[in-house]
Amino acid sequence: MSNGTIIKVENVRKTFRLPHEKQTSLKSTLINFHKRGYEKQKALDNISFEIKQGEFFGIVGKNGSGKSTLLKLLAGIYTPSGGSIQINGKLTPFIELGVGFNPELTGRENVFLNGALLGFSRKEMQRMYQDIVDFSELERFMDQKLKNYSSGMQVRLAFAISVQAKSEILLLDEVLAVGDAAFQQKCYDYFEQLKQDKRTIVFVTHDMGAVQRFCDRALILDKGKIKQIGDPILVADTYAEDNFRSTQNKDSANDNELATIEVYTSEHDETKRKVEIKIDYKLTATEKVYCGFSVVKNGMTIAEINTLDKPTDNKAGELVYSLDTSLLNPGIYEISASLLKFNNKKPLVHTKHRPKFLIKGFDKKRGGALFLKDSWIRTT
Repeated sequence: MSNGTIIKVENVRKTFRLPHEKQTSLKSTLINFHKRGYEKQKALDNISFEIKQGEFFGIVGKNGSGKSTLLKLLAGIYTPSGGSIQINGKLTPFIELGVGFNPELTGRENVFLNGALLGFSRKEMQRMYQDIVDFSELERFMDQKLKNYSSGMQVRLAFAISVQAKSEILLLDEVLAVGDAAFQQKCYDYFEQLKQDKRTIVFVTHDMGAVQRFCDRALILDKGKIKQIGDPILVADTYAEDNFRSTQNKDSANDNELATIEVYTSEHDETKRKVEIKIDYKLTATEKVYCGFSVVKNGMTIAEINTLDKPTDNKAGELVYSLDTSLLNPGIYEISASLLKFNNKKPLVHTKHRPKFLIKGFDKKRGGALFLKDSWIRTT
């Protein structure tokens, strides 16, 4: 390898044999030995790429696309069915945090046990122990048995041990999912430090915000093949659009005896910065009603609008709203709509599935739904 390349993946294939029938006894295994069928699953199909020294490299894709298989090949857990992988440097995988933990041992004892599995000596672990405890924020629980820890506490402890590794190359698999918001921020800070230290990072994730924030380059895997590789902003856009296209943009109405409602969203108009939202409703009896909808991002409602000041007693109708998106950051948004009684504001019917729209681009503010313009006032 040359030109600063630290990892080289060349024409790599990985195939698994999946048995069609499960044999439950030795006798059935022998009788059906020649009849037993297998299906070949191509987890990775002739992929090639290089990672430079000091690069933060993202790997994204839908579940089943081959991400974890690729990471395990890089870690040496699997061997390729074809092709070659060259790694020039010491590598530490953070693939399954907490593997080797013993639930009957205390947190303190598991720190030393897990450290030994990572290749640290006891003296090294004694020197690092307090740093691990401080990072995990679990000092009060270190003498409790691990079986009394919550799953989040166990992962936090495992991650705190793993970050002590000083390898040139780190393989990270969805580690940002650990802990609460405060601990996740600590993980973000750790990633920032890794970038400053010019460590080589291979990062598998579904979090496009993290890809845009940390990665120098990224690739998308799709059914075992590389679909796109390069600028993390463009990769994140493609990934978001793929996920967006895989869901129907027409809502499936939550029908009942009184009313039905269907919601549609147009594609986002990048030039005019708007989305058209159309709501169709039908009533089985005359009732004075009004309609409302919410704009939702990542499970949180960020805006609401309704027609309370313009109720109607029509048994059927169509409403169209032009949503100004100039204040919205990039991402996937959902629309949740309801039809409500005017006299007591009780809902008659609401959407069961939420139609979506996609705003492409890079979230320069690193989080949140609303794009706020800079209006800082310098006081010193």
